[in-house]
Amino acid sequence: YNEYKSYLSMSKSVLVTRIEQFSATHRLYVPSLSDEENEKTFGKSSGIHGQGHNYKVELQVRGPVDEVTGMVMDIADMKQQMANVISKLDHKFIDKDVPYFSDKPSTAENICIYFWEELKNNLPDGVNLNKVKIYENDKSYAFYKG
Repeated sequence: YNEYKSYLSMSKSVLVTRIEQFSATHRLYVPSLSDEENEKTFGKSSGIHGQGHNYKVELQVRGPVDEVTGMVMDIADMKQQMANVISKLDHKFIDKDVPYFSDKPSTAENICIYFWEELKNNLPDGVNLNKVKIYENDKSYAFYKG
């Protein structure tokens, strides 16, 4: 019976989501395009001074519920893992201050992938990333599921 009970708890996968915020500036600009092409592609977001956002990031993990703790992952650990990544972006000019974006536009899509890459190997055994969602504002977001 105990083996069966253990199997059932391990086979049940639960999603856990944490939401955090950060503020940053970015400029959507591709050096291989002319200024005119960048403006046509990215509009005001291609301006030399960039634009700021109060980003919201949702991190969702998937895993089995631990029989002892009743948790997939300690939410305080999840918060800390997110804080480690956010500290590299918060109050920064993403394109200038974050090396990952030196050769790619700092779109919400690429910021999702950045979070994924930074977090994917820093989770407890048996816990996997399920989704990273980045909101630039209340009306626009991107999400990445690896």
